[in-house]
Amino acid sequence: MIVVMKNSASKEEILRVTDALVKKGMQVQTNKGVDCTVLGVLGDTYMVDKERVGMMNGVDRVVSVQEPYKKANRKFHPEDSIVHVSGVDIGGGTLTVMAGPCSVESFEQLEGIAKSCRKSGAKVLRGGAFKPRTSPYAFQGLGVKGLDILTEVRQETGMPIVTEIMAPKYVELFSEKADIIQIGARNMQNFDLLKEVGQTKKPILLKRGLSNTIEEWLMSAEYIMSGGNENVILCERGIRTFETYTRNTLDISAIPAVKKLSHLPVVVDPSHASGLSYMVESLALAAVAAGADGLLIEVHNDPKHALCDGAQSLTPDQFDSIMHKLTALKNVMS
Repeated sequence: MIVVMKNSASKEEILRVTDALVKKGMQVQTNKGVDCTVLGVLGDTYMVDKERVGMMNGVDRVVSVQEPYKKANRKFHPEDSIVHVSGVDIGGGTLTVMAGPCSVESFEQLEGIAKSCRKSGAKVLRGGAFKPRTSPYAFQGLGVKGLDILTEVRQETGMPIVTEIMAPKYVELFSEKADIIQIGARNMQNFDLLKEVGQTKKPILLKRGLSNTIEEWLMSAEYIMSGGNENVILCERGIRTFETYTRNTLDISAIPAVKKLSHLPVVVDPSHASGLSYMVESLALAAVAAGADGLLIEVHNDPKHALCDGAQSLTPDQFDSIMHKLTALKNVMS
């Protein structure tokens, strides 16, 4: 349930309505927009007399929320959310590009890629230390060593880092070392992990699952937000369909759909969506045209010899070319 206050509502009237709801056992989230204040009400709202609340001074209207996700719902929070990451904003009309290798292979490799990506305009460094792989015999990442390399390169470049967590036992370590904690597609419904990162204040990049609906995706965000951490960034990375030519099928329609349903920022991973480097540019431009707040792009200094996902990785020169086109597109749109 949400309570929309009148434009003219005083602080005292807002507080009076809030107190009345709290006394009924509700949790109240206050969102002050440009035009009005919206009170998001969580709990067993059947206990609340909606007509009585609607007649209180300062109240414009009371609206029932049918969707199961509440905190992630735009009805609760009409304004776009902006997630702040070490001086970088994600959401709110900006285009934030996160770039780097699929896997951290060495300090020298990561440092070189990071400096090149930063020069081209990337704001956040991505890199995998722990890698979920379909085969147990494939390269699984450098683990804690890879995480340490990421932090060392951050010191050298000043770029915040985003990296994927695999299990709840690593939450404390990632909270200490990472700037953005990534929940991968395979862990989108790992509810124990979602609850744990919900207890942190670190920004969370939540990738959509392989075959999950938009509602299931938003419900996973709700798990994190219900724990107290509202710094959630949604990432569309393609879903599994009957098509086998590409690694996944990028759901471009998910971008405007989620923008309508939720206030959370939405970024797109065109690298994992296609699995083919030659498609990354087209998909990146399409995502931005559809309203994405950012991109997550894989860049490798030597894709042919990458330890992980070389086929979808761009060279630094290819990435630089795309960044010029993205800047031009964004200028045309604004």
